[in-house]
Amino acid sequence: DSGNGFVDDTYIDLYAEKMIKLFKVKEKQREDTENGNARGPCNKQTAGELRLRKDITELNLPRSCTISFPDGKDKLMNFEIKIQPDGGYYAGGNFLFSFQVPSIYPHEPPKVKCKTKVYHPNIDLEGNVCLNVLREDWKPVLNINTIIYGLYLLFEEPNHEDPLNLEAAAVLRDNPELFKSNVKKAMLGGTVANVSFTRCV
Repeated sequence: DSGNGFVDDTYIDLYAEKMIKLFKVKEKQREDTENGNARGPCNKQTAGELRLRKDITELNLPRSCTISFPDGKDKLMNFEIKIQPDGGYYAGGNFLFSFQVPSIYPHEPPKVKCKTKVYHPNIDLEGNVCLNVLREDWKPVLNINTIIYGLYLLFEEPNHEDPLNLEAAAVLRDNPELFKSNVKKAMLGGTVANVSFTRCV
């Protein structure tokens, strides 16, 4: 009997040990799954990315604007917008903008830069853009579409009253014909006010 008792005790100990090991393996698998998800699909579940995905699927772009994802479609937080105005001073030009969307979007607006050097009162030579919805007028209810329409309007109706390029703004205000000629020259890759531009038409 005592022999059997010994076997039984050993059996119970081994069984308990096996169960503990199994439990640890299961626990590890669960953690790995969670961590795996954090690297993969879970990454796509951040509030900013979810909202951005929604914005992009609901885009209603002017026909002269196109969107592209230089890092691939699964890297949504960085993308580019090309604007080809079909009217106004900048008709026929191609202007590329980069968008960097913060993880806390839409509580903060994207960082937008013009990658095309342009003679424009509201865009400086470093590509910084003066657009109120990218600054003090931004609200979380606004979206990517709002910004793109704002950028498009900058080409349709450049504004000399809120300038980043002071020289271009002064010319637009005081001599619209000269401004028109300067824009054309810059878009063709010429030099305006001692600044060389790259052809963008």
